[in-house]
Amino acid sequence: MDELPVTYRGCVYPWECDHIGHMNVRWYVGKFDEASWNFFNTLGITPSFLRDSGRGMAALDQRLSYKQELHPGDVVFVRSRLDSLDGKKIRFTHEMINGETDELVATCEFLAIHMDTAARKSIAFSEEIVAKGKSVIESQPPI
Repeated sequence: MDELPVTYRGCVYPWECDHIGHMNVRWYVGKFDEASWNFFNTLGITPSFLRDSGRGMAALDQRLSYKQELHPGDVVFVRSRLDSLDGKKIRFTHEMINGETDELVATCEFLAIHMDTAARKSIAFSEEIVAKGKSVIESQPPI
C-alpha cells in the first residue's frame, strides 16, 4: 500500500505496553481510531462538517489482525485504503507499519455508517462525499 495516504504517525510509549513488554491491544485500537478520523477528513467528513450538519460516524464492525509485536520506542504509521463508500456505509482498511523496518505490524478493517446525530439513525452520505469517495477509490493502487 505504498501510495496510500498516511493517516497517522506516532510512537509506542512505555505506558502503552503490558506486563510482557509489548504494546497492548487497547493502544492499537486507539491509533487506528485516530487514523480513521484523519482518513474521514480527506473524504470531506471533517470535524466542522460533522458538527455543523448534525452528522456523525459509527463503527458497525472492526476486525484487527496482529502481525508483529511493537515495543516501547517503536515508531509507527498507518496507511488507509477506501474499500467502498455508498449509501450510508463506508468500508476501509488501515495498515499499521513499523516506521523503522517498513514491516506490516497490524491491519484493521472497518465497516461504519454515516448518521444523523439528532435522530440517532443512519443517513445517506451527500453526493459530494460519494463523489470524493469514488475519486479516491479510482486513484488508489491496485490491491
